[in-house]
Amino acid sequence: MDEMQTTEIRRTVPQPAFQYGGFWMRFWAYLLDLAVIAAVGGIIVKPLFRALDLQLSASGIFTHVNIASALVFYLYFVLMTKFFGQTLGKMVFGLKVIPLNDERLSWSTVIFREWIGRYISATIWILYVIAAFTPKKQALHDMFADTAVIHERTQTAEPAYS
Repeated sequence: MDEMQTTEIRRTVPQPAFQYGGFWMRFWAYLLDLAVIAAVGGIIVKPLFRALDLQLSASGIFTHVNIASALVFYLYFVLMTKFFGQTLGKMVFGLKVIPLNDERLSWSTVIFREWIGRYISATIWILYVIAAFTPKKQALHDMFADTAVIHERTQTAEPAYS
């Protein structure tokens, strides 16, 4: 009696393959973000301070204009990253921030990531260069927050089945 052999065909579900955003793409996106923030500061903060007759040229770190500018700077990165997963600079360069352990970016992850990231950019900016040498192109603040920056429009080839 012939024994029928059954062949089991297993299809593996392809895991999402990301192309991580490298140092230079992130650098140019950050420079564009700085230009956007400078424009917002020039359009909103400074005219508001002039209208309220507050001093723009006071000396010291903790002046009203410096605090307002820092607030705009930080809120820009936090709100854009939380609601869109990317800032305007990242949008232009096709980059997006993703969490490595959750489905969506949480408020705590975004706030922590941006706080660490902005602190590093203001104090020890050379630590951003780490992104050029890690497998997932993560900067130090990405490692701390368990996030990565990916190319948003990456297409992966899938095998054709006949």
